[in-house]
Amino acid sequence: MNLIYEKCGDYLIPNLIPDSKPEGELRKFGLMRRYYLENYRRGIYSGLLLSGELKKHLLMIQEQAEERFNLLVEQMAEKEGVTEQLKAQDQMLWVKKMNNIRARVEEIVREEIIYTL
Repeated sequence: MNLIYEKCGDYLIPNLIPDSKPEGELRKFGLMRRYYLENYRRGIYSGLLLSGELKKHLLMIQEQAEERFNLLVEQMAEKEGVTEQLKAQDQMLWVKKMNNIRARVEEIVREEIIYTL
């Protein structure tokens, strides 16, 4: 990555926009990772930003987190008997159980993937 500097008064400020950006949109888990790095792991965030690898890293973490989330939701729902049959019989109970499962799985994913180095 070639840094281009802009003169601002007596100082040269680097333009931190990378030459090429990876394709993809940051969603929930990618944005959570960015917030975590930006506020709690400042050195890692700055290093990734300066090297132009930040978005690539965020997309990779996002993909891992989404795959883990979907897998755990499926496994927990199966284990707890939250099926399409339950959904047809009692929709509110199904929604309650699925929301509970999703909240627990999101907490697991945050601890295992988002908030680790």
